[in-house]
Amino acid sequence: MLDVDKKTFEEEVLQAEGYVLVDFWGKSCEPCKALMPHVEELENKYGEDVKFVKLDTSSARRLAIKQKVLGLPTITIYKGGEKVDELTKDDAKPEKIEEMIKKYI
Repeated sequence: MLDVDKKTFEEEVLQAEGYVLVDFWGKSCEPCKALMPHVEELENKYGEDVKFVKLDTSSARRLAIKQKVLGLPTITIYKGGEKVDELTKDDAKPEKIEEMIKKYI
């Protein structure tokens, strides 16, 4: 899974072709760390159809706020520079993330 930061987010997510799944996480967010292996499994399954990236919000707070990410974990799907879907906090479960991905492939 590609690590993006405030310098690469625009190019890797907002200017990317096709769908991009962004895992917004934080170093002090235990649910985020528990979820990450599941997101990586989904990347193995759907990585040909959807680009998977992760953003550590601890070093990109302003960017996260600008993207209206107000809680963690947040899994978002972008297309054409726009957010098209999102799961946050208790909704960010592996099954729900997979359902969300399937809507767009």
